[in-house]
Formats: sequence, C-alpha cells, structure tokens
Amino acid sequence: MELELGPLRGRRFQAVREFLSQNGLMPPEAPPAFTVTLLEEGRPLATGSLDGGVIQYVAVDSGCQGGGLCAAVVSHLTRQALQEGREHLMLCTKPENRALFAGLGFYPVTETAGMLLMENRRNGAADFVAALPKPPPGAWPAGAVVANCNPFTRGHLWLAEQAAARCGFLYFFLVSEDRSFFPADVRLELARQNLADLPHTAVCPTGDYLISAATFPTYFLKDQANAAFHSAELDLKLFAERFAAPLGITLRFVGEEPLCPVTRAYNRQMMDLLPAWGVRTVVLPRLEEGGAVISASRVRELFQRGELEALRPLVPGPTYQYLLEEYRHGASGHSGN
Repeated sequence: MELELGPLRGRRFQAVREFLSQNGLMPPEAPPAFTVTLLEEGRPLATGSLDGGVIQYVAVDSGCQGGGLCAAVVSHLTRQALQEGREHLMLCTKPENRALFAGLGFYPVTETAGMLLMENRRNGAADFVAALPKPPPGAWPAGAVVANCNPFTRGHLWLAEQAAARCGFLYFFLVSEDRSFFPADVRLELARQNLADLPHTAVCPTGDYLISAATFPTYFLKDQANAAFHSAELDLKLFAERFAAPLGITLRFVGEEPLCPVTRAYNRQMMDLLPAWGVRTVVLPRLEEGGAVISASRVRELFQRGELEALRPLVPGPTYQYLLEEYRHGASGHSGN
C-alpha cells in the first residue's frame, strides 16, 4: 500500500475528489492544505485532510472499513498538526461515527440530528469556558455579542454600548478563526482597546469553538440545499450548551443585517432556536453614517484604496490609529475576507 502526504495536485486531486464523491462526501473545490492518501495500485483506499486544526474529508473504501485505515489516516494528520504546532484538533462527522472517532481519542462537544462535533481533549470546551471571566454577584442578566470585527468599527462600539446598557454583564466574543483580512490577534486587541472603558464588559476570544471552520462544515451532508441551516444549528447549539448555560447568558445581541443574506438567515435561526435553551435574541438597529449602515467591509474598501480621511467617521480612535499606522508602513499581505 502506498502512502502520500502533502498537498494534492493535478490528477491525484481529481482522483481523491472522485473517491470522496463515491463515499458520499461533497469534495472540496480546491486542494486542502495537507492530505493523507492511502492507495493500492494507484487507487485511493482511504483519505483525510487537515485545515488548520480541523480534520476533514475522512473517507475509507467500503471494502476496507474496519481494517485500521481510518486510524492510520488520523494518526498521520495528528502528527502533521503537531509538526505545525497545533495540539488541539477538532472534527465534525455524522453522529453514527461517534464510536469510531471516540476510539481514536476524540470526545463529543455537541451534536444535532445530523452532525457531531468532536475534539481531541476530554474537557476542552468546558475548560475553555471555565477560564473565562465570571459576572460579579448580582450582575444580571448576562448577555453576549459574537462578532468578527474585521476591523472594529463605530458600529461595533454602538452595538456593545447598547447591549451593555441592557444587561448586568456583557461578554463581547471575538471570533478567533484567523481567516479574515485583519489577523485574529489584531482584531481582539482592537476590541479590547475600544471597549476598555465600557463598564461590566469582558472581551473574550471564541477559541476554536464559535463560528469556526469546525462548526460550519457541510461536505458530509446529503441535504446540501439546507447545509448552511444545519451548520448554523450546530454552532448555535454549541453556544447555548457550552457557553450560555455555564456562564448564565440569557441574552444574545445582534445588529440588523440589511447587507448579507447569509448573516440575516443565521440571525433568524438564532431567534428561532435559542429560546429552547433560555436565551433570547435581541436585534438592534445598525448605526448609520452618511445615509448608509457602517460596515467593516466598507472600512476595508476605504483602507485598501488609501482613503484614510473617509475612515474617520466610521471607526473609533484606536482602530483609526491602527489603520493609519498600517497604511503608513505600507502594510500588505492581508488575506481572507
């Protein structure tokens, strides 16, 4: 049996895509960063890929299941992740695969009827949340905002201020997934600077959990037409069970979404699903400037065009200073969206 490690290219990528399709998975459009493929006479028998700290696209030929090939694939992916400095790994699979991946050292985080999220730490999610700040006694109700802040705008500041005024303690969660134009550490630091004077508010990272590549997979779902719905359901259930319940969060604040239909659908789903866990969604109107809502995408466009003066009314002081310094230093190489 042959073993191939690394990025897929050309005919091999097409062969693996066909193999994934034959095994009921939606193949990736572009080659994953790292893939393990076990082959026999050039024919794939098992495969799996690694995207950051997320294991994806694991499939084993139906005639070879139970022969240890899945364990071999996951072992190679784990070794690669360690070489990249990643110790925490996550994967999303069908609930019927729980025993298989549990035997390979993965533990359930949350699940829905069609999706099961697992990680390689026994109490990873619980330990992460336990380390977050706790509301002081009598600070009720507790609320939450989950935002990407790419970058932090006056709209984000207004949302945080309105949310904080409606609750006794506010968690302002910054998405930790590092796939945005501005790096995760920069986005987190700007949020902390801009919200430093907002009372009873804690700015916290989401870690590997909320709104991440791990919680929004769709490649193994047969119902691709509603894949976004099912992924959002998993993400919202994780928030409710692993974050809201132990932290006592009963309010989640979001801004109205006139621009992005995907986010608008996610917010509607939030309003429908979270009450089952005792969490009410509060939708706040978006802050406007010059007759248009303030959006991070608008800020990025102006920044990339070098229209720094036009940025002033859209971002608070710390963000503006950061953008000004970045532009003056000729910052480049940002990626993502």
